[in-house]
Amino acid sequence: MTLRVAKSKPKPTPLTPAVFHILLALADGEKHGYAIMKQVEADGGGFLHMGPGTLYGSLQRMTAAGLVEEIEQSDDERRRYYRLTGTGKQALNADLVRLRRALASAREKGVSIIAGTTSK
Repeated sequence: MTLRVAKSKPKPTPLTPAVFHILLALADGEKHGYAIMKQVEADGGGFLHMGPGTLYGSLQRMTAAGLVEEIEQSDDERRRYYRLTGTGKQALNADLVRLRRALASAREKGVSIIAGTTSK
């Protein structure tokens, strides 16, 4: 008797805030490190700040994981440019779906998303 185990896709794990915001910053095109930091700040409405240590450490791990890739640019050899890979786009989309579901659950429970209080 042979036991068959159904193969299923592994469930995506939530991204860390740093990885999520870097992927989001790169969603509209390639950027160099400083531009990524500025985009993270803008996307976070001024509440988020990412220093160079966090950024470049994250980018190194994200490159190794295949989420982003470094690309060659000729405008300034000191700058490193990065872009999303297909895997990075999938990871970002999966996390956005997760966040959308969390927001829907919060609304169903009467949590006021703007004020952070419940309306019940």
